[in-house]
Amino acid sequence: MHRIRPARLKPGVSADSIVAPTSSANAATTAHTIRGKALIFWDLKVLGKKKKLDAIDTDQITPAADCVSESLETLDERWKAGAFRYLMPDFRARVHRGETFVIAGDRFAIGSSREMSPAGLKAIADEAGLEMVIVCGNNMGDIFRRNALNLGLQVVQSPEAVADARDADEFSFDPESRRLTNETQGKAYDPVPLTPKEDEIRQTGGIYAAGRREFRASLNAPARIEWPDTEQARRMTSTEQIVWAHRVDKNADVKPGATLRVYADLLPASDGTAPFAIHTFNQITGGSTIYPRQAAIANDHFVFTGKQDDDKQTGIGREFARLHEIDKPYYATPGDGIFHFYFPEQGLVMPGQFIPGADSHSRAYGAYGAVGMGVGSTTLGFGWSTGYIYFTVAKARRVMFIGQLQSWVSGKDIVLELLRRWGAKQSQGMSVELVDANMQLPIAYRNTIANMMAEAEALNGIFAPDQVTLDWYRAKGITELPYPPFAPGADASYEIDETLNLADVTPMIAKPFSPGNAFPADEVARERITFDKAMIGSCTNGSYDDLLAAALVIRAAKKRGADHATKEFVIFPGSGGVGRQIERPDPRLDGQSIANVFRSVGGAIRQSWCGPCFGQGPDALEKGQRAITSFNRNWQNRMGLGGEGYLASPAVVAASALVGYMAPPSELGLEWDPEEFGV
Repeated sequence: MHRIRPARLKPGVSADSIVAPTSSANAATTAHTIRGKALIFWDLKVLGKKKKLDAIDTDQITPAADCVSESLETLDERWKAGAFRYLMPDFRARVHRGETFVIAGDRFAIGSSREMSPAGLKAIADEAGLEMVIVCGNNMGDIFRRNALNLGLQVVQSPEAVADARDADEFSFDPESRRLTNETQGKAYDPVPLTPKEDEIRQTGGIYAAGRREFRASLNAPARIEWPDTEQARRMTSTEQIVWAHRVDKNADVKPGATLRVYADLLPASDGTAPFAIHTFNQITGGSTIYPRQAAIANDHFVFTGKQDDDKQTGIGREFARLHEIDKPYYATPGDGIFHFYFPEQGLVMPGQFIPGADSHSRAYGAYGAVGMGVGSTTLGFGWSTGYIYFTVAKARRVMFIGQLQSWVSGKDIVLELLRRWGAKQSQGMSVELVDANMQLPIAYRNTIANMMAEAEALNGIFAPDQVTLDWYRAKGITELPYPPFAPGADASYEIDETLNLADVTPMIAKPFSPGNAFPADEVARERITFDKAMIGSCTNGSYDDLLAAALVIRAAKKRGADHATKEFVIFPGSGGVGRQIERPDPRLDGQSIANVFRSVGGAIRQSWCGPCFGQGPDALEKGQRAITSFNRNWQNRMGLGGEGYLASPAVVAASALVGYMAPPSELGLEWDPEEFGV
């Protein structure tokens, strides 16, 4: 069983011999005032430059094809070149001529954990001898915000400053007080404050300097995981109990707004995020003093593109794994699986664990009763060095799922309906307690819901372990769990407490360009929206049960004469293990395998990887193409430059593939039978 291990020194290294490496990188915050002009992202859908652009996601800041590093020496070359490549092609030139105060609306930099975004933006200013300040309104993307603080990129949340700003306004920023001034208009602003620890890290050199200060002491500090007693737990959410148990400083308060050090059970990265984490680890530790702590790497993002530069990036993680003896299951080779499926499948994810992963969809681990959250590469590299990360506790909200699950409804439909109801504000960065009141949601459904807390802009989402959880582990032969049972406390406090009656949820389809832009699938069917591709899989819906649900629809539809997919139909298993499993006969499919059912209507089984979900590889959308998918994001250009993505459950995608337009299984004349279609 995977457990937290103490620091392991490299052969011939003693703790006394370790001297923290020195570097000029990430020097402490300068005392001088930063000055520059406004560079404003206007919402061009609103005439007359009246509104700043909201919800600029990290895919727009750094397109996926530019999230590549060919070596540790040239980490940021592509990140700089790709910054706002499509949203503002002259961004780099404008920064170089002094437009260094980047101003956008609410929810700036939502989405991916890609630390290439803040690092690339900062590097563009650095190369011209300038300093950049990001100014946005409410609810900045939480991962981007933490990444920026780690790197020394100044970020300011001030809705008032954003509302007042006009093109060519001159700004100044005092790094010490964080006061922002619009010199042109003579207005000063005090932004949303940082926590004391966040400000300390920012002002004393960022995450590299913090890591060097703490590295040596961390070597001799064994991880003590101590759970709250019954009375203490009664007042805590599930997330708070896990964080409380994993505190490095046992006297630290676990309350919203507090920043504390928290031991990590697992610190996973992808081939895309690993290089920057490796760089951070080397900066902090010297690279040859210890084995990286709780490290895991899965090759799932850039592995089947056929591009030489992608192969070079994958090679950075491969060499790091070889050097530090990171073997399976902690190192997943191409095709082994997408890490949100692969690591739970391998028994590395357990209830009660604290798992910061360098991928935003690490929130998926909440399905298994763990605190899964997305972090940037520097946070991960800091954790590989010390065994813990800095974590700021968020406010909590609870969603109670009540009522009876309806026909054809799955986890995807539930989360799309939830995102639709939350609207533009989404979760407001809170930690979400997800409660399956009637214990009717299988792990596959919970995985989808917890995974897409990334799209909900939540810090994390968690289903406390219950009988459904225990049965899932027992079916895998795992009967011993590392931590004691827990549940949300009866007197836990929630900023927002809400219920979602599953009896009111129907099959859903999310239209571009937001997962929250969701509508009942039967209404969408009346629009007869056609498409070029139907794609099932990804870390959101790539489990055996997800693929079985789609295969059951196809089998039933074939009996009614719908025997061939009308458009290209491709399937991406969540892991290599799932890929092998779907080749075996299943009695629920009259002895056929899931894979053969897909192939019988023209479907093609692909390798297990993330490619088309973020616009990479041969299955990515081309300009003008449209797809219905079971993926998790359909932001502009997400699945390919100029393409349009629609989101739905595997069952709805399968039905759409057969009928030729976007529609639920009922459009094929299939009537719900829980014995026949329930997973």
